[in-house]
Amino acid sequence: MQATAYTYDPETRGGSVLLDDGTPVPFDGAAFDAGGLRLLRPGQRVRVETAPTADGAPRITLVTLQTF
Repeated sequence: MQATAYTYDPETRGGSVLLDDGTPVPFDGAAFDAGGLRLLRPGQRVRVETAPTADGAPRITLVTLQTF
């Protein structure tokens, strides 16, 4: 699924993305590390993979740059 980077904290390597419908979804350092990125700037297009949580909300498991 595609999204846009919204926030990023280089200290924790966590942040949030905006899905294409405008929904903000947070990600943690583990999801950032899984994508092999070193830096993320707000506004960059990213590809995310999600897994469902117990309450049905998406949990991001991977963040990487969107390539065409």
